Amino acid sequence: MKRNIIVICGPTAVGKTKYAIEIAEALGGEIVSADSMQLYQFMDIGSAKPTQEEQARCPHHLVDLIDPRTPFSVSMYQTLAKQAIEEIFDKGLVPVISGGTGLYVNSLLYEMDFSAPPGNEQRRQELYYLAEKKGPELIHHMLTEIDADAASRIHPNNLKKTIRALEAAENGKKIPDFKKSFVKTKDYEAVLIGLTRERQELYDRINQRVDQLLEAGLAAEVQHLLDMGLTENHISMKGIGYKEFISYFSGNCTFEETVRLIKQNTRHLAKRQLTWFKRYNDIKWFNISQYRDDENCIEVIIHWLKKL
Repeated sequence: MKRNIIVICGPTAVGKTKYAIEIAEALGGEIVSADSMQLYQFMDIGSAKPTQEEQARCPHHLVDLIDPRTPFSVSMYQTLAKQAIEEIFDKGLVPVISGGTGLYVNSLLYEMDFSAPPGNEQRRQELYYLAEKKGPELIHHMLTEIDADAASRIHPNNLKKTIRALEAAENGKKIPDFKKSFVKTKDYEAVLIGLTRERQELYDRINQRVDQLLEAGLAAEVQHLLDMGLTENHISMKGIGYKEFISYFSGNCTFEETVRLIKQNTRHLAKRQLTWFKRYNDIKWFNISQYRDDENCIEVIIHWLKKL
């Protein structure tokens, strides 16, 4: 039997969950999430997690799995996702990967080295102390001096990644550029499907989704997470919807401004996701706006897949 995985990717709010479920049902598959927020517990609304009804239609892996207070990395995702993929293959079924987190998708398509640079806890604490006193820009400038290529890829405000790159550079190593070409994994073959819509339709869907999340209780969900002891420093709380409401609860902006920022930041995310996935030369794109409706587009995709 062919060891093929099907990857459904695209921008947020394009409709990946619905398409993945329909495709998995039609081809006898199970879904492995490639969404960096949906894997967290207690974060159901802001992550637009598949509903219980949707998960009942088709088994989902890597959804509602990790405590948001627990540190999580791409390397950990790769390990868990590949375990799930093998479990699905062992059942004689088709793994259907669904999500919009580019690094997660990359980790399943390519051989990626996640080995950390040699650690020196004292040096690391010195760098964090220096950043606290002088600002993260100084650390970024230090990185530029010894590894300009890495510095050009890392935003000055991304202190954790800047320090990791600086640690590597100081030890004569370089962190990998995840955006460059990689050797494809030999674990399986991947069929890539990209979903998109006309820009205005996608933006309208984004605005509508944010309104729905607010009605479903997003603000209360964020407050509950804060009550659990989570803060803006937790990686899980840096997702769109969560970070904006943290700012709102801190009194830094009005409710109206919070909603505006969530919609704006989600649109920006969608553009970044499209840019990321358009790098894949072997992806088959489907512009849903060009079809009669979702069902028509899904039918065309399934027909195309069955001919492969």
